[in-house]
Amino acid sequence: MTGTDIPGAGAPHPGGPEHFALDSVHTGLLDCVQVNLAVLADHHHGAGTHLRAGAALEFRTWKRPDGLPTVEPPPDEQLRTLPAPLGLRIARRERLTGAGLLAAAARRGSTHYVIADSFRLPWLPYHGQAHMEHSFLLAAGPGGWHITDAYRSETSWGPAVPGRWVLQDADLAGIESADTVEIVPGELPPLTALPPVLTADADAVRAYLGAYETWPDRARAVEQLTVETWLLARGRRLHAKYRELFTGRSGPGEAEEAQLRAWDKVVEQTYLAHRRVARGRAEPPQLVDRLREVLAADLELHTEPAAEPGVPDEALRRRVAAVAGAVLGVPEAELLAGAAFDSFASFGSFRLIEIIERVEDDLGTEFAAADLVPENLRRVDDLCRIAR
Repeated sequence: MTGTDIPGAGAPHPGGPEHFALDSVHTGLLDCVQVNLAVLADHHHGAGTHLRAGAALEFRTWKRPDGLPTVEPPPDEQLRTLPAPLGLRIARRERLTGAGLLAAAARRGSTHYVIADSFRLPWLPYHGQAHMEHSFLLAAGPGGWHITDAYRSETSWGPAVPGRWVLQDADLAGIESADTVEIVPGELPPLTALPPVLTADADAVRAYLGAYETWPDRARAVEQLTVETWLLARGRRLHAKYRELFTGRSGPGEAEEAQLRAWDKVVEQTYLAHRRVARGRAEPPQLVDRLREVLAADLELHTEPAAEPGVPDEALRRRVAAVAGAVLGVPEAELLAGAAFDSFASFGSFRLIEIIERVEDDLGTEFAAADLVPENLRRVDDLCRIAR
């Protein structure tokens, strides 16, 4: 490979392609399809936007070509569901040969989001070693083809690390075909509510675990299980970061952090089991049982408890504070800390009426007339209680 990491990254090349910063992206929490969509999201909408990729916490499976189930969505599913929540829009998508990919990139002069076989991508440790669908950003520029790839992972052939490279035609000649996507900025949806809690069909979980327990080729089953536990653990850490973004917390709660550590232990145990089986040694017992236990704990942890009487949930408080803060022109943080509406100089009867009407519209509800008395209308938590 004749390309090298781009020197002086941080300023775009004059007249060249866009420069995509990577520092804001939690690259270790994203799979190889998500991660470069994340780069585009932060580029267009600001640091942290990519965490919206972790909004949904769910357990879904798809069938792999070898018949084993996987929690990894196919690229088509990811491209169908991910761009809109990240404030992105697909303007064009086509399957091109390697030569067609380069011709299109040169002709259009824009950055392309590309998914191709990792076996053919020379900057990856998978090059010449493993076949899997992998994304990167491609643009024509000074000195050759400018590649941006934020993917980070440890592999059997060395680490995959985020970077930028300038390659020549010969370096990319091995790409036989690629999914080529032009992605443009779209409208970024507001953070108005936390997503539904984790849901998982019990039969689907049993079928998934049963397949890995009974698969006749144990080496293959354990090998794929290392990928599965890694994907599941990454997804949970990404969701924890999303919850921090939404709630404004500085980190996960104690129970959530303990569960994330439990996931890390399952990943470690599964990888060690794979290494032993690959060397012809016995498979450690109860491997799938550990995964079963941590999945069950996930459901228990992320099943939303009923709110205590009179105590509003955090998502509702933030929605009401956002409305009141906008009407009064004051920081939401002060309202969430308990400041009374009438403690601000901008408050007045007309402002209170506007707050009530806008909260009703936002929540799709109507306050009971009997609740509209002064003692119920002083603070964010007061409105939350009568809105329940």
